[in-house]
Amino acid sequence: MNLRVIIVEDEENSRIALFNMLSNFCQNVSVIAQVDSIPEAIKAIQNHQPDLVFLDIEMPGQNGFKLFDYFPEPKFEVIFTTAYDQYAVKAFRLSAADYLLKPIDLEELRNAVKKVKERKNFEVVQRKINVLKDNLNNFFQKLALPTTEGFIFVEIKSIIRCEASGNYTHFYLQNKERVIVSKTLKVFAQILEDFHFFRISRSHLINLNFVKKYGRQKNPTITMEDGSILSLSENRKTEFLALIEQP
Repeated sequence: MNLRVIIVEDEENSRIALFNMLSNFCQNVSVIAQVDSIPEAIKAIQNHQPDLVFLDIEMPGQNGFKLFDYFPEPKFEVIFTTAYDQYAVKAFRLSAADYLLKPIDLEELRNAVKKVKERKNFEVVQRKINVLKDNLNNFFQKLALPTTEGFIFVEIKSIIRCEASGNYTHFYLQNKERVIVSKTLKVFAQILEDFHFFRISRSHLINLNFVKKYGRQKNPTITMEDGSILSLSENRKTEFLALIEQP
């Protein structure tokens, strides 16, 4: 498959560097247009109908998301590019949107392009973009969960607990639904650590807002609002008690 690409980037050096990497090191990729603004991007997309758009979201006086006001149901994949910004990166990870940090690493670029070549589901692209915008505008409320059938988007506050199962994670939600996700618990522990979640053992990550009871017996347990009784690892006990005893 030959991937037809448009680059939207206001910085000339970054634009040239990305063009060179795509042209010289990414097989079956054709850069059909390079533009430095959202108005020019709109014209280029209308004229060329690309498969993939590399979109800088932080252009002076412009917001890359404005592009989707003109393409509410995009028929192209998107890889966002951004300078390092912890706030934005958190939103990308929650929404499972494809992104590259500038300066762009060649191997990360090649992996991102490979992922695009392996899938073509524009409905999911639009959903990810909407969740990404919501998270940036509304202080991170949703999480994209990759399943064997695609993605499920859930409210972070509705997640009671997560349980490890090999390379999979089971999510238990407030509505009693269980979602099996094709990523390890470690991945979600890193993503959710800033949202009042705590890893109580190698097997369990819990939402502290749903803790119902703590048992101080020799082998301490935590009872959750869904009725589950979970063991607390000894090496996590001190940090857990410090968190729940905070006023």
